[in-house]
Amino acid sequence: MPKLWNETIDAHRQAVRGAILDAAAALVADHGLMSVTMSKVAENTGIGRATLYKYFPDVEAILTAWHQRQVHDHLIHLAEIRDSETAPLVRLHAVLEAYALITFRHGGGTPAAQLHQGTHVAQAQKHLTGFIEGLITETAHTGSLRKDLTSAELAGYCLHATAAAAEMPSEEAVRRLVGVILAGIRDPTGG
Repeated sequence: MPKLWNETIDAHRQAVRGAILDAAAALVADHGLMSVTMSKVAENTGIGRATLYKYFPDVEAILTAWHQRQVHDHLIHLAEIRDSETAPLVRLHAVLEAYALITFRHGGGTPAAQLHQGTHVAQAQKHLTGFIEGLITETAHTGSLRKDLTSAELAGYCLHATAAAAEMPSEEAVRRLVGVILAGIRDPTGG
């Protein structure tokens, strides 16, 4: 087949796949995770169920792909925040706050927890841990962080502590939580 034809077909497939994931995201946003069915996704996408099954074998596959896309987008968002700041401690604060707000807005719920069991989440978590560890290492060079723990230990603390954001009552409470987390990793001697 000609290259242009292949590119056109690939672009079409990506567009259909994107529309399917967008429809699933809209259903989740409007009615919750359990509202996603093959029939509703097909209806909201405007494609037939037979076509939908060519792309995804079941609802679980759609939700997993949607979640993979969402996790990928969150990681890109955190990198953009990191890159928009210059001072290491400000960068760390901004990224931790953004991550805590993501956790607050998207955390909790048994069906959502099931999506967090895939290998894509383990890979994203590993990437995020390295990402935060790098920010902590960079910030530690300024002398403002604790010296009695490694960057890996501080990163683990930060990530586990931000998990509490899922249970916070408001975004303001999440911001206060991030302040507490940062206070916990600051050098207690004021160095």
